[in-house]
Amino acid sequence: MLIDSHCHLNDEDLAPLADRIVGDFSHDGILAAVNVGYDMPSSLLAVEQARKFESVFAAVGMHPHDSKLMREEDYNTLRELSKDEKVVAIGEIGLDYHYDLSPRDIQKQVFERQIVLADELELPIILHVREAYEDTREILERNKRHLNHGVLLHCYSGSAEMVKVFDKYDCYYAFGGAITFKNAKHNLESLKAVREDRLLFETDCPYMTPVPFRGQTNEPKYINLVLEKAAEILEKDKEELAKKSVQNTLEFFKKMRIAQN
Repeated sequence: MLIDSHCHLNDEDLAPLADRIVGDFSHDGILAAVNVGYDMPSSLLAVEQARKFESVFAAVGMHPHDSKLMREEDYNTLRELSKDEKVVAIGEIGLDYHYDLSPRDIQKQVFERQIVLADELELPIILHVREAYEDTREILERNKRHLNHGVLLHCYSGSAEMVKVFDKYDCYYAFGGAITFKNAKHNLESLKAVREDRLLFETDCPYMTPVPFRGQTNEPKYINLVLEKAAEILEKDKEELAKKSVQNTLEFFKKMRIAQN
């Protein structure tokens, strides 16, 4: 059994299928999933879905793509949403310099304010980082006093060398379908650099569908393919690695409460 530490049941492609997807969790070997917001409407929907489904939890936050849309009152909305027992993190937040859909100075400002907010709320943060690892490190260093409840690098795409850097902030690392891709050498080196007690798995669905279903819509059930590839690369027993990843996920998302048989 696994926990999908990062999915988007709140995405317009998956929201209409949520009843069927979550209904299949037990059959698909999934204990729970963290449904992650990326703007205000998706954060609201993530919480709504988490309230509906016992095995779904929510994270709320503003993605760097849309940080230019962040209003002052939105911070208060995130604060109110986070009072819900099913909200387990602030995320996904961070920096994305690949598309630069929001100005970089605005990305940084919104990122830092959400770090401070998460600390106030005693919640961990889920980071989206693309082509911005050095600036992310600088922001984490500058806000070190606010990193008291956990930092997760979702869909980690940084180098193995950068793992050593982010280890200084006691980061966790989540890997998804990218480790199954043909050009995954870089990702596999990073996977091997992560301590076993800091390793999580995710789908980031509906994106990043693992091989052999790449090109199709991703779903939480495909996390099993991520686990199989990770076990192969790390030369670990698949079931033991699954148990360890669940333990790590529950240690990171401290508000998450699930029944384990």
